[in-house]
Amino acid sequence: MTLKYYHAEPLANSLKSMAPLFEKGLAFESVYVNLHRFEQHEPWFVAINPEGQVPVLDHDGTIITHTTVINEYLEDAFPDAPPLRPNTPEGNARMRYWNKFVDEHVMNHVSMHGWHRMVGIIARKIESGDFEEMMARIPLPDQRAKWKAARSGFSEEQLALASEKIDYAVAKVEKQLGETPWLAGDSYTLADINFYSHCGMMVERMFPEKEIATRAPRLVEWRDRVTARPAMQQALSMPDHTEPGLRTWSGHAR
Repeated sequence: MTLKYYHAEPLANSLKSMAPLFEKGLAFESVYVNLHRFEQHEPWFVAINPEGQVPVLDHDGTIITHTTVINEYLEDAFPDAPPLRPNTPEGNARMRYWNKFVDEHVMNHVSMHGWHRMVGIIARKIESGDFEEMMARIPLPDQRAKWKAARSGFSEEQLALASEKIDYAVAKVEKQLGETPWLAGDSYTLADINFYSHCGMMVERMFPEKEIATRAPRLVEWRDRVTARPAMQQALSMPDHTEPGLRTWSGHAR
């Protein structure tokens, strides 16, 4: 059995599927894809994932993409490894509810602010002709649109709406953590890893004006518990090649 994991910095999507690999004690080959050099659009990588997105899991030649799918695949493919699902119909439904919430109502709103602050800097440094050439190499139309929006700058209205959505998510998670120790109940699951990777680990640094420690103390305590897990420490210790001038927040492009 061989596992190969193509990823960028241990943040956002790359962290989301890296943490389960360590939690489950699965040996894997790490293949770093440099997003700042646009290696995700190079022919060698697009041959692996035609969408030109990281991360990608290669399990003995079976290619799995999209982090929520990767994480569920790991649960199915390695049932003897420590589980990250409750493995009851009700518990799995709760976990999948939270994963759906993060995937559809959290990730893109945090990502917009990250793209505005970091990717926009990269995009505006690229000469016009080179930028158009790069756009032609991006397989996904939505991803091309994000790059163009980052280059021109997201509108204040868009950023304000995204910020409101983040406020709602923080309040929702804070309320849940008042009822259960983890998002899906009594056990640590893929749902916790998902929210942590996309929002929980970075919301204070990205949005100091939100005063998260005051508004959401249970979320902060939960975040510290997740950060302290040995597997998460292993994941967070993976190489980070982000240019120093771009480390203004803890996030990255997909």
